[in-house]
Amino acid sequence: MKLATTTLAASRKSCDCIIVGVYKKGLKDTGAADIDEASDGYLKKLVASGDISGKAGTSIMLTSIPDIRAKRVLVVGLGENKELSAKQLRQALKLATKLIKAAKIRNVVSYLGLEQSSRINPYYRARHTVETICDALYSFNETKSSRRPSTPALTKIEIAIDSRGEATKTISGAQHGFAIAEGVALAKDLGNLPPNICTPSYLARTAQKIARRYPNVSTRVLNEVEIKRLGMQSFLSVTGGTALPAKLIVMQYKGAKKDKPLVLIGKGITFDAGGISLKPALAMDEMKFDMCGAASVIGTMTVIASLQLPINLNIVVPACENLPSGTATRPGDIIKSMSGQTIEILNTDAEGRLILCDAITYARRFKPDLVIDVATLTGACVVALGKHRTGIMSYNDNLAQEIHDAGVSADDQGWRLPLGEDYEEQLKSNFADFANIGGRDAGASTAGCFLGKFAEGLNWAHLDIAGIAYRSGAAKGSTGRPVPMLSEFLLRRAGKTL
Repeated sequence: MKLATTTLAASRKSCDCIIVGVYKKGLKDTGAADIDEASDGYLKKLVASGDISGKAGTSIMLTSIPDIRAKRVLVVGLGENKELSAKQLRQALKLATKLIKAAKIRNVVSYLGLEQSSRINPYYRARHTVETICDALYSFNETKSSRRPSTPALTKIEIAIDSRGEATKTISGAQHGFAIAEGVALAKDLGNLPPNICTPSYLARTAQKIARRYPNVSTRVLNEVEIKRLGMQSFLSVTGGTALPAKLIVMQYKGAKKDKPLVLIGKGITFDAGGISLKPALAMDEMKFDMCGAASVIGTMTVIASLQLPINLNIVVPACENLPSGTATRPGDIIKSMSGQTIEILNTDAEGRLILCDAITYARRFKPDLVIDVATLTGACVVALGKHRTGIMSYNDNLAQEIHDAGVSADDQGWRLPLGEDYEEQLKSNFADFANIGGRDAGASTAGCFLGKFAEGLNWAHLDIAGIAYRSGAAKGSTGRPVPMLSEFLLRRAGKTL
């Protein structure tokens, strides 16, 4: 994808398509106002006739406008008359891209957000523009017999700017947006693949391919013998019911000489039937998405490596299946974690925390600056936050706020959920150090408290992405979240946001 800027007015720009916006009550953004003036009120007449409403979610593709050089002018509704926000911008561009994709347009120039706004600066305007367009162009055809090439016709995105002084910030934002979009696309691909293809070994091979692609990335894959040697009985207890071997995937990116690494841990359950605590059959196919935590941290690694950020980043992915069989772990079993703490298994469908706890202990060997685990962990988080926000949990107020703020800037938002002794009490066991579940009440927080028992002394946070990692129904598929949130967090740590 070619990325560029232009200072030409919308009426003078020659290209396949330009995008402009109209608010409710007919107020035009900078690009639309210029088009209207140059065409003797062409848009004003369409507003008066009701063909252009300005309502969010509406659009119209116009061709052959008098005295306008662009072949097409795509007018999108921006909604309420106020300063353009990132959410408004992204919603408008998502709609616009559907029309651009259908029309097989090769180059497009966006004038959306050209007017000055206190809500979105040139860097984020460009980043959201490119990220949204590329994300909306995504399609998944890998497993269809009649699959057609998924390469979109669009090959160039230009972003209109007021002056050349904005060019550097705008191009930086566009490049970051493109890298994030590629990381999101990889996370989507991994999540959308069926579990008979995207196995633990497939995830491992994907990580190895990434290491071959980027010189600053190395990947090590540990097999079950090596995992057992490490004392990861908690991890291995989950994979006891399947014939597919578990893998511990460790990726390392070195972009700084002496800095302590930041560690991201991703839950990699490539299919979760619940084990002996078998899930209901309805929608069990969606349990292929239980590895979206792994997909998101691997996708984030490609963002950081492609941008060559001056940080050190390690990725740890415990990957396995959770199936029932005669060799599967049973409710009532007691297992020992890598940390030496014992766990009473009350429900084998609470398996994600059992693989993550050993991964957190493993991460200690890196002497990390911080550790963030990412997991489709609890249905309770979906009940609490719906399909909209990531659950953020940490005992460190500053880290929790830092992650929350990164989500706001990335328009990939999260919300903090509580941890503490009250919730830890629910994990008490008569037979082990603690149990792996704490009952129905506050299930997301008790799961976070469970993981917190293995993160003592670490600068640690837990992200529960059960609600936001994928969509159900007619739009079923991986979202690629929270790659944007994690990327923004790491870009800020590297001092590369503007």
